[in-house]
Amino acid sequence: MTRQDQIDLVARYFAGVDAQDLDTVLETLTPDVVFTVPTHGVRVTGHDGVAGMLTRLWRNHAAVRHTDFTHVCDPEAGRVAARFRVENTEHDGSVTTKFNCNFFDMRDGRFSAVAVYMAGANTLDAG
Repeated sequence: MTRQDQIDLVARYFAGVDAQDLDTVLETLTPDVVFTVPTHGVRVTGHDGVAGMLTRLWRNHAAVRHTDFTHVCDPEAGRVAARFRVENTEHDGSVTTKFNCNFFDMRDGRFSAVAVYMAGANTLDAG
């Protein structure tokens, strides 16, 4: 994959998260993906683990939006990092803004590992 391919895959992943489109998100992940939030002790594996985590995220918020991306790509090593802004719209209409970093490992054109370093309260849990 090229640097632009990596950035495009990150964009596709987050577009799926923001649109609450589980199929799109899972298409970007290997079936055995390992998803962690080291800042909050979360670890889920596989499509089922990620699906459960995202379903809880979407159920607990009226909307989620990721913007203002900065990428650091290493196509040779199959890794990409993304720094971004997250806006979580709560069910009462209030908005919580956070700044996070994700580190992605890639295999066969998809993410095989995702590590989320999250500021503030944990919005991704293992259930």
